[in-house]
Amino acid sequence: MGVEMVIPLKWPDGLAEKVAEMTRYLERIGSSVAAITVVDGSGPVALEQHRRAWGRLARVVPPDHGVISQVFGHGPRPGRKTPSSHLNGKVLGALTGIHASRHELVILADDDVRHTGDSITRLVSALAGADLVRPVNLYDTWPWQAQWDGARSLMNIALGTDWPGTFGLRRSAVLTCGGWSADVLFENLELWRTVKAAGGRVVGLGDVVVPRQAPEITQFWSQRVRQAYDDLAQPGRLLVELGILPMVVLGARRPASGAGMLALAVLVAAWGRRRVGAGGVPRTVPLWAPVWVLERGLCIWVAMASRLRGGARYHGGRLPRAAHSESELCVRLVARERPRQAEDNSTPGEGPVTGKQSND
Repeated sequence: MGVEMVIPLKWPDGLAEKVAEMTRYLERIGSSVAAITVVDGSGPVALEQHRRAWGRLARVVPPDHGVISQVFGHGPRPGRKTPSSHLNGKVLGALTGIHASRHELVILADDDVRHTGDSITRLVSALAGADLVRPVNLYDTWPWQAQWDGARSLMNIALGTDWPGTFGLRRSAVLTCGGWSADVLFENLELWRTVKAAGGRVVGLGDVVVPRQAPEITQFWSQRVRQAYDDLAQPGRLLVELGILPMVVLGARRPASGAGMLALAVLVAAWGRRRVGAGGVPRTVPLWAPVWVLERGLCIWVAMASRLRGGARYHGGRLPRAAHSESELCVRLVARERPRQAEDNSTPGEGPVTGKQSND
């Protein structure tokens, strides 16, 4: 198919087994796409190892700081280089790959996502009427840390939206709106809101499930506060989550109420499991929902404290903003269009992408 897969990654040296597994994945997925671009932010030793292993299967390129969007004022400027600690490296890698892509249709995927020919076909089909499509991610194996985090995904699916590590997109739609901000933590929401604010059509595909690998235990623990910080960009969720600890305290005084709240979490996760298709999710995963609720009730307050200290920790620096609001993005995109319109001597149109409306 006329679609290119873009995989941003940044790995330490010495991961021979992981490199071999990625090689097998690229060999398998190569028959379902026209090209693969791996944007590799690893150190020189690992980068060379990856080029030797994957060079026959994919184009392996380093991140290019020159692709960062100018809309938000943090892109490269003459005589100035934006510190990498102030940028989201995943956005930098994704934009590098999208700019370098040789095809209009792009599958953007984290390094732990494992697409199949069927998932790619369905995303490409959906892009016939959309600029950005969002599938669902579920783990392909279920150790305890995957069940704990998987309960979060099931609750999100039941209540509305779970944000995956992969999207299908139209390259022209992303480039026309200047990419999306790299100075935010919640890069997936930022991409979605940016394309939507630019007039693009964004579509959620709740019936397209793409496997992803379970996190290592160290990675799992490192994501607890970071995931909570994402909800600073979603005021409704933030208010609910800030209320969890007070409700737990109240539930301790009234055991029946506390037990009812935790049972409700299990039921919500069970409903999410049913919505996504129970076959691929163990029955025990919804039972982890109360554990995740208690974790989020604590971590959201830690995230709020991190915001007061300057933002979430990110590779030696801090990112203060989780994501921009849609209204902020609309204002910035309109401001970006005005100089173009003045230069072209043209009248304003429906929007910089397609002028279509979101159905999500």
